[in-house]
Order: sequence, then C-alpha cells, then structure tokens
Amino acid sequence: MNDDWLERIKWTADGLVPAIAQDAGSGRVLMMAWMNRESLRRTVESGEAVYWSRSRQELWHKGETSGNTQKVKSLRLDCDHDVLLLEIEQIGGIACHTGRQRCFFEELRDGEWIVTDPVLKDPREMYGA
Repeated sequence: MNDDWLERIKWTADGLVPAIAQDAGSGRVLMMAWMNRESLRRTVESGEAVYWSRSRQELWHKGETSGNTQKVKSLRLDCDHDVLLLEIEQIGGIACHTGRQRCFFEELRDGEWIVTDPVLKDPREMYGA
C-alpha cells in the first residue's frame, strides 16, 4: 500500500490530526488523542491504535504499558478531512490512564464538574508507582 491515502488528511501545522476512539460495540466515545503520519501508518499496519504523545513528543502504542490496547475495527475520516474516528475494541475495558472506561468521566451539572464514572483499576497497578 502506498501512502497516497495519507494525503487526503488535512494535518495541522504541527503535522497532527485529532483521533477519536469510539467503542465499536456500544458507540461510547472513549477518548481523544492525536496522530501524526507515522502513528497513523503504524495503526493501519498493526491493527492496533498508535498515537502521538504531544507531551512526550513520541509515538504511543496505546496499552503498551497498561495492557489496555485498542484493536481497530474501522477507521473513518470526517467530511472536512481533519478528524479521524477509530471504531475500536478496547481490550481490558479501560481507555483512560486514570483507570476508567473512558476519558470523558466528568459531566457539567449545575455549574460544577461531577465525576460520573468509577475507577475500574488503580492506575498504579497499570503503570507502577
């Protein structure tokens, strides 16, 4: 496969594109991360989500440390060609580094952010102290 398909994507000035991970079974949005060309290429080649960590400035194979990998079932590009949607199977049921199912675990209620999702696994068990 050549890389022509990568040219369809509208990358940011930093060479990134936002990627939304959605549970393929439930449709629940689990997380949002960034991808660059290399992470997207590796995702397609391996069938598992690989993102770009802006804070660490390196590729990030989701679940490499925690074991909570993401098997990609479908990869979609939005109508403006500037956002990716990964329909995934979340291995281990935990997408968030806080030990929750999803990263969107706070909901605005009456002017306050309320935590709505429980911690399923202590992050220290997944990543060490």
